[in-house]
This record gives sequence, C-alpha cells and structure tokens, in this order.
Amino acid sequence: MAELPVQRIRVAVEAPQHSGLSGPLDYLSERALAPGSLVRVPLGRRELMGIVWPGEPDGGAEAAALRPILAELDGLPPLSASWCQLVEFAASYYQRSIGELALAVLPPQLRELDNTQLRARLKKLGKFLASPAEAQGSAPEAEEAPAGRPTLSPAQQQVLDELDALLDAARNSAPAPVLLYGITGSGKTEVYLRAAEHALAQGRQVLVLVPEINLTPQLEARFAERFGGSAASGGAAHRIVSLHSALTPAQRLRNWLAAHLGEADLVLGTRLAVFASMPRLGLIVVDEEHDPSYKQQDGARYSARDLAIYRAHQEKIPVILGSATPSLESWQRANEGRYKRLLLPGRIGGGALPRVRLFDMKRMPLSKGVTTALTTPLLDALRLRLERGEQSLIFLNRRGYAPVLHCAECNWKSDCPHCSAWRVFHKGDRTLRCHHCGFTERVPSACPSCGNQDIAPLGRGTERLEEQLQEQLPGARVLRIDADSTKHKGELEAQLAAVHSGEVDILVGTQMVTKGHDFRRITLVAAVNPDGALFSSDFRAPERLFALLMQAGGRAGRDAEAAARSEMWVQTWHPEHALYQALKQHDFEAFAKSQLAERESAGLPPFAHLALLRAEGRTVEAAQGFLKAAAAFAQAMPEAQGCLVYPAIPMSVARVANVERMQMLVEAGSRGALQRLLWHWMPELHALKREHKGLLRWALDVDPLAI
Repeated sequence: MAELPVQRIRVAVEAPQHSGLSGPLDYLSERALAPGSLVRVPLGRRELMGIVWPGEPDGGAEAAALRPILAELDGLPPLSASWCQLVEFAASYYQRSIGELALAVLPPQLRELDNTQLRARLKKLGKFLASPAEAQGSAPEAEEAPAGRPTLSPAQQQVLDELDALLDAARNSAPAPVLLYGITGSGKTEVYLRAAEHALAQGRQVLVLVPEINLTPQLEARFAERFGGSAASGGAAHRIVSLHSALTPAQRLRNWLAAHLGEADLVLGTRLAVFASMPRLGLIVVDEEHDPSYKQQDGARYSARDLAIYRAHQEKIPVILGSATPSLESWQRANEGRYKRLLLPGRIGGGALPRVRLFDMKRMPLSKGVTTALTTPLLDALRLRLERGEQSLIFLNRRGYAPVLHCAECNWKSDCPHCSAWRVFHKGDRTLRCHHCGFTERVPSACPSCGNQDIAPLGRGTERLEEQLQEQLPGARVLRIDADSTKHKGELEAQLAAVHSGEVDILVGTQMVTKGHDFRRITLVAAVNPDGALFSSDFRAPERLFALLMQAGGRAGRDAEAAARSEMWVQTWHPEHALYQALKQHDFEAFAKSQLAERESAGLPPFAHLALLRAEGRTVEAAQGFLKAAAAFAQAMPEAQGCLVYPAIPMSVARVANVERMQMLVEAGSRGALQRLLWHWMPELHALKREHKGLLRWALDVDPLAI
C-alpha cells in the first residue's frame, strides 16, 4: 500500500511565555488542514490542544525530526482568518506568544474535548438552540412591539442617521471609530439597540462589551426585551448569549459555540468577549469605553477596548465607543479627527442633571474632635428624602468597617505581616483582613504591641458607614452593596432588585453601584471622602476620579419628574480644586482640555507611549538587580533610540505575600519606536530571568493604566 503524503503544518500551542516559544511550531499531518482547525498535538511529555495557524511552516527542521499531530477536532468549522489575525496582532503588540494567547481566550472546556465529547456537546447545543426563547432567558415580547421602542429624541435620531450611513458604507471601507459622547441618562443604550437592529437586519452579528460582570444581566435584559421576540408574536427572534467569567464552564462553552457557529446573533460580555469567534460580525459596541476594567491585569495585559477598535478596522465594520466621560486617549483622537465624535448633550425627557454641591469639610462641625463623614447637612438631606419617599445613594470607595485598627498608646496599627499594607477591619465577622494577600486573623482583644485594650478603628469603610446611618436614621432601610456583601451567587441581583422595587431608602456602596444602573427613585447622591485620588502619584488618578464621580452623580434624577430636585453632594477638603469645579458645572470638556494640556507638557499619554516592566523577587535586591540588568541591555540597543528607560522603583504596594515588587517605566515618543525596542528586548529578558536566581517572575505591561 502506498504511503499517504505527509504535510508540514504550523500549530499554535499554549507554551508559556518564559519557554521562549513565541510562534507556532511545525508538526506533521497526513492531510492538509485548513488554518483555524483545532488539533491535538504532543508537546514534550504532554498532549494538548493546538490551532492550525495560517502561514508557511518554518521549514528549519527536517521532517523526520517533527512529530505528527495526534487528532483533528473535526466537528467544528475552523476559526476564521480574521480571528487568527486579531490574536496574532494582540500577541505581537502585548508581547506574548501566539499560542499562549490563542488558547487562553478559548473556553477551557473546549481545550479538553476529544471528537466524541465534542459531538455530545454539539448535540446538547442543538437541543438548546431548538428550545423556546423563554427557556433561554429571552423576553417573549416582540421586537416591534410599540412598548419596546421609545420615541427617539432629535439628538438620538441624528446620531442614528449617521450610524446608519456608516453601517451601509462599511462594506466598502473601514469606517472611523465612533465616539458616542452622551451625558448620563441621554439614551446611549437606545442608540446601541437601534444600531444593533440595523446590523441584525443585514444578517450580521453584534458584539456588545460592558466593563463589569454585574452590568451584563441588566444590559442583557434590555436587549432580550427588544430582540427576544418570537415569530408567533410578530417579532423577529434573535438569539442572545453572554460571555463573562461568572458563567459556569459548561455555559461559557455553550455560548461560545453558539457564537462561533453563527447561531447567536448578539453576544454581550466583558473584556474576554472581544475574542469571541463570530463569523458574521457586523457591529461592535463598547459601553463605558473609559472604564479601566477593559484592561486585563495579568497574563496578556490587553485592552479589550483597543482590540475592539483594531478588530472593527480589520473587519471593516463600525465600532461605537460610548461614554459620558470618555478616556482622554479617545477624546484626543476625536480632537485629531481620527474618531468620529457624535453627541447626546441632553437627558431623555428633558430632565436636568443633578445639581452638584461642594461641601468644605474644613468648615464642618467636629464630632468628638473628628470631622465625621455624616455631617449635619447631609443627615438633614437624607431625612428630607426619607420624608418624600425618595432614595439616596452614599458613595464611599472603600469597603470594610475601617481601613485600619489603631492603638493610641503605642501607635500600633493593623499592618499585614506579609505585605506593605494595612489589614482592613471587618466588623461583621470581627476579622482583620488584608485585601492584597488575603491573610485574615480574628481581631485581637488588646494591642499586640503594648497590651492596651482600647484599640479603635481609624477611618471608615462602607460597613462602618452603613452602621452609622442605621444609628443616626432609625427606621431607614439601609442597604450596603460592595464586594463583601455580594460574594455569593445571586446576592447582587437580589440587592439591586430590592433597590429598583423601592424596598431600600439609602444605598451605601463602592464603585460597583455607580456604573450603568438605572435607579429611578434616587434623588440624592453623596460622595464622602473622595479626595485621595487628587494627589496620587498615578497621573491617571484625576481622570478616574472625575469619571467615577460623574457616573455616581448620574444615578440621581433619572426620573424626569424628580430631576429638578435631584442633587449630588461632594464632601471634600479641597472644594477649590479644578476637578471639583469642573464637576460642579458637569463640564467634562473643560476637565479634558485641562488634563490634556498637562499631559502634553509632561510628555504623557496620549502624547507618549509607555510600557512597564515589573519584577517580583524573594528580596528587593533580586527584583532590583533584574531590572537594572534589563535597563542596561535596553539602553545599549540601537532600537532604544527615541526611548527613555527610567530607574526602577518600588510598586505602590511594594510587598505582597512576602514577595518584593519593583517596576521600571519605558517611555517613547511613538508607538512604533516602543514596539521595536520591546520586540528586540524580550529575548534578552527571557535570558536574564535564568541568570537571576532570586527572581520569581517578571511581566511586561504595554500601555499600562497605572504607574
């Protein structure tokens, strides 16, 4: 019998970055396989999944030295060439190996399946797809039902006319990204819905990204209400799936398969969903595009927003970046004409934004010698809302009872023995808990240093604020929403439902409650103790604070009838600060202009491009030694021309879990110059890791959000 011809193919495998295997590997196959096909291959002593990668094999090794693939996962259509191109771009830009990123963004269960298991999964998927819309969580109301389609404002109609033109023209060329700048309550979600409607009518799929998992069910409900109709009710049913880390592995695989097979028309998800395989993709929406949650903080530190823009350009489809407080990068690109800026300047129904009042804490009366967060004017304002039957929101971006326990006798504080940070006092379970390494102990009965039994909380978190509100306003229904109160499945949804149904009078929360929620009964938002970010060493801190406060204020007055009496109070020690003055006028444009001028004069993004090299070691010397050697290599390279390598410094929290952490900033005037340096630097960094025995790990962060 004649031997079958042997094909040499490229396969992307999940080899870790430190292995030095940055590109696909050559394998042998008895037949030609389409790029994007899933295969099982040997790597060392392991057997793992790989992806047949586009391009010519390396050809360096003799065929006899190559290993054959073990099996082809033949029950699925191959991943598209454009998907492979997206992954290859992301891996190159963020300096990761192709296989590491490509396999990491696929559902974990998919990587474990053989052909028999895959066929069983596809059979289950078929039953799911054949089930009624109600069983999939979709609303039964028809898409065209009048109740589901509110009348558009003139500003919304103008924006949609321009978006429709972009959708129609997208087949011929890549349209410019759209920056949809609309104040809170201006109807951005309705614009997303109508733009999606247009794309769906063309037979295309729609990808909608949101920054936080807790916002996905809310937006999913809005889309399901509009698009989940049945043919029987006269509406065109569209299948909607979500992709985020809160799904079970089986749910994530099922939803990914539905998108990959083209069965899901709309995909709603968090940052990982930017890599969803969607063969008919026609529109991408990035809601709250400024949000830092779109930046991955470990592994491949990609920005989902930036990759959404790249993917839209690559596929020649529109991308909508929506925000009431756009990132300064996006705002500057719109100023330069690279993005098309569309405006929604007013709230739906003509309601006004809440009046912003600044309260100077230096003028507030003292309580036991300390100015309290619950000032007399604030308590009076809360009582007024209680009398009216209205809701209030108190925003404090610090969870726990108090940031630290303190002994006034010897000045002991509840520091963490494993981190350069304080352990937070949680009164509910009487623990001191480190929010960095998780080290937890029971609260001591006396000072561990001097034995003084009078140790007291210093500062306040949401837990303490909740307690004080219950003491000062007996009878008020107070609810706290933060990471501690919503640890268990379903708790967040139940608590938000209680707010919406009017079962809560005063909501206390962290930034979890400031983003995207449509609380119709809230007429007062109070921000207590927001000043910390004003004087941070991180140049982005003011931008984040302004966005957070604008978002928090936007929760008030969303009901047109109550808008006129809605207020946002900011209790600050620095009411004269330019940030608060811009906030008082709801003037994002003035704030952005001021910040961009500062950034340009200081040579900071978006007028420069940054990368952070971080190192973690058993000792400070180990981490610092690696970074110093890395800097010496970089500065000696010809590619370093036009780049500046700063000295290594400790991270803001320098020690976590007994690991010392240092970082080094690299700055370049152009993106190309930075990428050239990083490309030539990476092999040297891998080699240096092997030479520095005390070094535990290192990571490169391109376009870091915090420095």
